[in-house]
Amino acid sequence: MPYLETTPDAHPEYRREKKDRIAAFADDVEFRALSNAWRIMALQKKYMNNFSWLGRPLIQLPTDAIAMQEIIWAVKPTLIIETGVAHGGSLMLSASILEIVGHGQVVGIDIEIRPHNRKAIESHALANRITLIEGSSIASETINQVRIRAVSEEKVLVFLDSNHTHEHVLAELNAYAGLVTTGSYCVVFDTFVEDLPDGYVWPDRGWGKGNNPKTAVREWLKSHPEFEIDRSIEDRLLITSAPEGFLRRIR
Repeated sequence: MPYLETTPDAHPEYRREKKDRIAAFADDVEFRALSNAWRIMALQKKYMNNFSWLGRPLIQLPTDAIAMQEIIWAVKPTLIIETGVAHGGSLMLSASILEIVGHGQVVGIDIEIRPHNRKAIESHALANRITLIEGSSIASETINQVRIRAVSEEKVLVFLDSNHTHEHVLAELNAYAGLVTTGSYCVVFDTFVEDLPDGYVWPDRGWGKGNNPKTAVREWLKSHPEFEIDRSIEDRLLITSAPEGFLRRIR
C-alpha cells in the first residue's frame, strides 16, 4: 500500500515509530470519531476561513496545508496543477515550497478570478512561479492548455478543489489525473462532504451526500487501477477535508 515518507533522512528508529503510530491511528475508533465531530463543528463555524499563506487567504484546514507541504516536498514536482484559485492562498503555498525546492511552476485554474485577487496574485513575490488560467476546469480549451503545458514535465502533481459536484469532479479526474506522474499524487479535496451527518444541508451549493468529490473518486477508481488511495496521509492527519482523496499513482 502507498505510504508517503516525509522524513527520509531521519533516524530509522524515528521513521519506524512514526509509521507504526500512523498505522495505529487507522484503527483508533475513538480518536477518529472525535476528529470527525470536530471537523463538523469547524465547518459550521467556518474555521478553515481563518488562515493565510504568505499574505493570501488560504481556505484550508491547517492539517491539509501541512499535508500539501509534505507531498510537494516529497515529490518535488516540476508542475503543480490546481483547480480552484479563490484568493490564491493555495497557489502561494505550492509556489513557496517550489521556491525552496528550486524548481517548478504552478498552474491555477478557476472559472472566475476576481480582479482584486488576480492583482494580488500577479503582484506577489512568488508570481514568477504561477500561471493563471480563467475558465472552466472541464472545458476542452482549458484542458488542452494544461495538457500542452504538462506533456514535457518530469513530475506532475494535481490538486482538485473547485466545483464539488460528483459530475464535475469526475470530469476533472478524467481530464487531469492522467497527467500525474508515477509516484506523485492527485489530491481531491472536500471528499468529507459524503461523511457529514444524514440530513446535513450545504447551503447554496450544488453538492451534498451522494453527490460530491468522494462519490466521484470511488466511481473513478473502479476503472483506474494505476492509482491507489494513500490512507497513510489521512491516518496521520485524522482531521482532513480529503478522506479517501489522497490518490497516489503507483504505475
